[in-house]
Amino acid sequence: MTQWEPVIGLEVHVQLMTNSKLFSGASITYGAEANRQACAVSIALPGVLPVMNLEAAKLAVRFGLAIGAKVEKRSVFERKNYFYPDLPKGYQISQYKHPIVSGGNLKIETETGEKVIGITRAHLEEDAGKSVHENFQGMTGIDLNRAGTPLLEIVSEPDMRSAEEAVIYLKKLHALVRYFDVSDGNMQEGSFRCDANVSVRPKGSQEYGTRTELKNINSFRFVEKAIQLEIERQIDILEDGGVVVQETRLYDSEHNETRAMRSKEDAQDYRYFPDPDLPEMILDDEFIEEIRASLPEFPDHRKSRYEQEFSLSSFDSEKLLRDRDTADFFERVNEHSKSDPKTIANWINGELAALLNERNTAIADSPVDSDRFATLLDRIADKTLSGKMAKEVLVHLANDKSDVDAIIEKKGFKQITDGSEIERLVGGVLDANSSQVQQYREGNQKVFGFLMGQVMKAADGKADPKQVNQILRNLLE
Repeated sequence: MTQWEPVIGLEVHVQLMTNSKLFSGASITYGAEANRQACAVSIALPGVLPVMNLEAAKLAVRFGLAIGAKVEKRSVFERKNYFYPDLPKGYQISQYKHPIVSGGNLKIETETGEKVIGITRAHLEEDAGKSVHENFQGMTGIDLNRAGTPLLEIVSEPDMRSAEEAVIYLKKLHALVRYFDVSDGNMQEGSFRCDANVSVRPKGSQEYGTRTELKNINSFRFVEKAIQLEIERQIDILEDGGVVVQETRLYDSEHNETRAMRSKEDAQDYRYFPDPDLPEMILDDEFIEEIRASLPEFPDHRKSRYEQEFSLSSFDSEKLLRDRDTADFFERVNEHSKSDPKTIANWINGELAALLNERNTAIADSPVDSDRFATLLDRIADKTLSGKMAKEVLVHLANDKSDVDAIIEKKGFKQITDGSEIERLVGGVLDANSSQVQQYREGNQKVFGFLMGQVMKAADGKADPKQVNQILRNLLE
């Protein structure tokens, strides 16, 4: 039986983090009333001329430098001609033969080790409008607010060989554009959308099979499901003696299936030609180098530094670096706290992340700043607080601007570390539970947990668990 190998390439549309559209000053604020941001330029009213958004060019260069690509000093905007109701001009301004970014790559970690995914190109283009089907019985509404929104389309090489690899690459790319402030990456708002090109071929073959394109998938989970479904569909066709047709397909998450949308157009069908209203975009060395100088430490370098300098695991480092604000928060806490880096990373990735998630708050807007967080961890290190008590104090810190020690004092959270006081509490529990003591001494080790719980209850949870454990064992011998 033939063994099949999937071949996958991704085209990702990233909305650039500008305040206005690619060729006009119109707002791109999400959630505006339909068609309130459809300006004269984006719907091509007679006599209007597009003017290139400088900030969009800077962000495209920023991305190119981040992936080690070649930033082209000369790039050209072209008209991509097609008819669709949400494209009022009848063409989309994009870059075809001369994109702003060429080459580059992303390294991903797979089950079999590190893999390099090549990036063919990244080009600037304007977004189209949006067809709206809700609340229109038997009709379609058109919202042109997004028309003209600046996008960077990032095209990978067909280097991925499974749906899982595609998702790993996509998550790495998502983290990268957020880390370098290229895009907010908000998938719910359409700022990060993926098209997947999928084909299969006999394992060992160097020739590519016929590919299909899965359009506009807007979640990591759906990307994996859609690609896996398409792989299985194509294999079934080929094993039944059929032929895979080159076409565009849509993923239906409700029915978990892909459906044919239209036959796939070739580039010539779009009749690309240079936009006569836009000059070539020329970038000089000074412009590029100024952007290079503004880049933060690269995440892969930072990850290696965390592993070497702080002895963090690859997993812990990756979690901190999914968001640059989180990594910056970690470094500020590490600078001011006496706790070890592993503990700091655990608390940021664990308790603090859970608190912020519950409140739907980004770490940049954390109600507990890095200085107070560092002090909180120091109070665990010096045994003022147990881990359990520190979690309660963290919640109080989020609701109270007081410093850590004031909250500990006010709420009576101070941990009992006096050995004689703990010994008194343990003695009282042993006297009150003589039958369980006898069971333990006869070999029933499970009773120890019960006795430990009784001591902590008697201490209102404030006794140092390690000391309680040791003193309880000593008195039971």
